[in-house]
Amino acid sequence: MPPSPAPTPALRARALRVTFSGTVALDAVDLDVPRGALTVVVGANGAGKSTLLEALAGSRAPTSGDVDAHGLSRSFVPQRAAVGEHLPLTVRDVVSVGTWGRTGPFRPMGRTDHAAVDEALRRLDIAALARRPFGILSGGQRQRALLAQGLARRADILLLDEPTTGLDAASAALNRAAIADELRRGATVVCVSHDERLIATADRVVALADGRVVGDGEARVSRERARAR
Repeated sequence: MPPSPAPTPALRARALRVTFSGTVALDAVDLDVPRGALTVVVGANGAGKSTLLEALAGSRAPTSGDVDAHGLSRSFVPQRAAVGEHLPLTVRDVVSVGTWGRTGPFRPMGRTDHAAVDEALRRLDIAALARRPFGILSGGQRQRALLAQGLARRADILLLDEPTTGLDAASAALNRAAIADELRRGATVVCVSHDERLIATADRVVALADGRVVGDGEARVSRERARAR
């Protein structure tokens, strides 16, 4: 009996190259991101981690090569807000931006969208801050609001840039729990992180150095997640 074909990855990058003003940020990156798994990208500062995440998210066009998401929806959560911190936006407004992938910008939100925003606020324990101006939040609260924005999208693929960096222990634990919930939902999660606790739960660890993949751990399913499924 012939072996079963390998499952189609959630994301596939081939010969990915990104340059900035002649400086190579990513060089000949080939990567398959397994579906329904947690992939953590590690490496020193300047290794190209955030650039890789942006390219996988489709928010940065590669200089050459390509990324195939196989028709799956993607939600990208950067380290810093993509919305102006001085704009008169509440926390709920910022989280609601996550629904634009379904409704389009500035279109009326439906009942499902409002429910997704409410759930994301609750999961990140910021429902009590919903009416506060985003610009007055602490750094940790802003990071939780940005992750809530990503959760509200309810995307097939969630791409996170340092989701626990600089947070207090309680906030970091909330973000890790939200990531675990997304995996249980069946989402694919890719994150850049130095968080040893998050790395320890990864199904795959990809190491970058000087814009190249120098390590790619075999995918595995943790015993805890296997039991949960």
